[in-house]
Amino acid sequence: MHSYTEENYIKTIFKLSANGTQEVNTNAIAEALETRAASVTDMLRKLSAKQLVNYVKYKGVSLTQEGEQVALQVIRKHRLWEVFLLEKLKFSWDEVHEVAEELEHVNSPLLIQRLDEYLGYPKFDPHGDPIPSESGQMMVKKQRLLAELEIAEGGVVVGVNDSQPLFLQYLNKVGISLGSRIRVVDKMAYDHSLEIVLEEEKSLLLSSEVSRNIFLSA
Repeated sequence: MHSYTEENYIKTIFKLSANGTQEVNTNAIAEALETRAASVTDMLRKLSAKQLVNYVKYKGVSLTQEGEQVALQVIRKHRLWEVFLLEKLKFSWDEVHEVAEELEHVNSPLLIQRLDEYLGYPKFDPHGDPIPSESGQMMVKKQRLLAELEIAEGGVVVGVNDSQPLFLQYLNKVGISLGSRIRVVDKMAYDHSLEIVLEEEKSLLLSSEVSRNIFLSA
């Protein structure tokens, strides 16, 4: 059993590092969790005592194997709940994240097993992120950022790099969602914005910020 706060720290360290193994500094964690560096240091000492992290003062922190498994299970619950909220309760993809942030801390392995079965064992969440299996395995799919494509290249939207509601609401407004087909028509040298064709029928001009946050199939 781990507390709500402990799970949030472990999940944050996992997301800031390369699958939990790369060292992360306390300032990055403090910024991500919107807290003080001193508070982060106190929590890292507690997590180290529980053998969930490898922490060396002034050098940074990485997850132990046990800590990585905790992170993967929290992420698994979060992403399964997002699928449930979208598919069964008809939330939109910009609404599911905040609710799933609360539900991810429900500690019932049987409930999550039944939820996974009920949903048909989904592999990806509503934002295109892979859902860890019960054993902590995640599918890896080949993808490229829209910003990296050249003129005449294209693909199908398979995920987003920003799941904040404002960004997803913007994509809804312009008609972009998972499964949308995009082709690059032109790239603007001045500000790196892109002219694209959506579904071979609708022309759009996307800022570099937007194109850096959309993943297409490779």
